[in-house]
Amino acid sequence: MSSEISTPSPGRKPRVAVVFGGRSSEHAISVVTAGAVLNAIDRTKYEVLPIGITEDGRWALTADAPERMAIAERRLPSVADLAESPDGAVMLPVDPASREVVYTEPGAVPKALGDVDVVFPMLHGPYGEDGTLQGLLELSGVPYVGSGVLASAVGMDKEYMKRVFTSFGLPVGPYVVVRPQEWTRDPAAARKKIVDFAADQGWPVFVKPARAGSSMGITKVDGIQGLDEAIEEARRHDPKIIIESLLRGREIECGVLEFEDGPRASVPAEIPPVTAHDFYDFEAKYIDSAAGMVPAPLDAEQTARVQELAVRAFDAASCEGLVRADFFLLENGEFVINEINTMPGFTPISMYPRMWQESGVSYSQLVDRLIEAALRRSTGLR
Repeated sequence: MSSEISTPSPGRKPRVAVVFGGRSSEHAISVVTAGAVLNAIDRTKYEVLPIGITEDGRWALTADAPERMAIAERRLPSVADLAESPDGAVMLPVDPASREVVYTEPGAVPKALGDVDVVFPMLHGPYGEDGTLQGLLELSGVPYVGSGVLASAVGMDKEYMKRVFTSFGLPVGPYVVVRPQEWTRDPAAARKKIVDFAADQGWPVFVKPARAGSSMGITKVDGIQGLDEAIEEARRHDPKIIIESLLRGREIECGVLEFEDGPRASVPAEIPPVTAHDFYDFEAKYIDSAAGMVPAPLDAEQTARVQELAVRAFDAASCEGLVRADFFLLENGEFVINEINTMPGFTPISMYPRMWQESGVSYSQLVDRLIEAALRRSTGLR
């Protein structure tokens, strides 16, 4: 059963809570993304309430200061640097009949910050992009931008994402998963499972955290000698790891955006080989700003095919709002889907906004469209 869609009282602009930061290893990238969104929101149309989640999980009232939320001189920003108070905390309502946000500080009377009409969750990784925050907002009855609980969880867990895609007939590459209990129970057997996979598929392989993003914790492993270190690095981010074979081909991305008549795909982009890096890792994406090509140099048939697959992936995982779908175009001409991101990088130079810019939707229009769609959508079963 869905909750009713509520609207702001007459004469009041809709209030958007931009929630960012979080407890995942992608904390800083979330701050950067939120700064860009805060800068783009139409203040004549919306009121804005920035709420940062610190790395230890405290919800903080933060400065509305996009200029302080960018990567400067290779220094990554954090919510702690933006918080109005080191001890203050923001609390969302847990009563679906109320949307009033409250701010508390030790020894002080709680302060009402007013109602929130919609949340724009700019969180990446676990504890935000994985369905946890979406579940909280569902319980609170507060509409939000992006996918719901199930799609967010599927989009974060690379194993179950691939299982869903396979069940819907979408092509995925070879992989093997080592779950936490396997490693705890018998590390030697778990290691042998990976070695056997690599022997069958061929080295190199990529060892990844199963539930992380922004290329955090990923290692390209060329042989047995580097395997243990790669496993340790991946498990530092997630006790469940996934190992994928090297797919030789071109990296192609495609954005999906939900319109009133359904999801549509953007023009695709291509991530060219990054010569200064072993692969398109965190440093290449965010520090050195390695740029992709938009639109991708594909022929009409290839473009139509990847757009079709991107929308099918969006539907297969029951996504809402937005998705960036990542593919490999193999040497045999076939597309293989690597993953989807239900809250992709969202700065103006990120691939998702760039693809939509090239498709005729500007960054500010993209932000506005997502907020409007969330305001139209109810929480609950839908």
